[in-house]
Amino acid sequence: MNEIEEEIIEEFSLFDDQMDRYEYIIDIGKKLPPLEAKFQANDFLVQGCQSKVWLHAFAKDGRIFYEADSNTAITKGIIALLIRVLSGRDPKEVVNYELTFIDGINLRSHLSSQRSNGLSSMIHRMKAYASAFSK
Repeated sequence: MNEIEEEIIEEFSLFDDQMDRYEYIIDIGKKLPPLEAKFQANDFLVQGCQSKVWLHAFAKDGRIFYEADSNTAITKGIIALLIRVLSGRDPKEVVNYELTFIDGINLRSHLSSQRSNGLSSMIHRMKAYASAFSK
């Protein structure tokens, strides 16, 4: 996971302007595969997000995988970044992992307090899924 976070930090270091960073986050979100309609239900909504974020997780071969969607472009890009780092990992690893790329790209400092709370809610939900699958 550290290598992926380093890649993300390196990618974002190419942008001096915050608006360029936001555009890049939006582009990342556009590449997120569509979430099946059955997972775009209230049971899969991440509570605490300003936008609607649906998050689904499943286990396969001892690893956890995430799928998500959002009704806003920035949030979709943010959840895509989280999926890039956390998906395909051992669930126990995800539960205990401290994400460093968020501060490494100064993401939280450029989000409104509501979006920052939403980011925390997404991370919490992803770790909750991982905790459930690690038992």
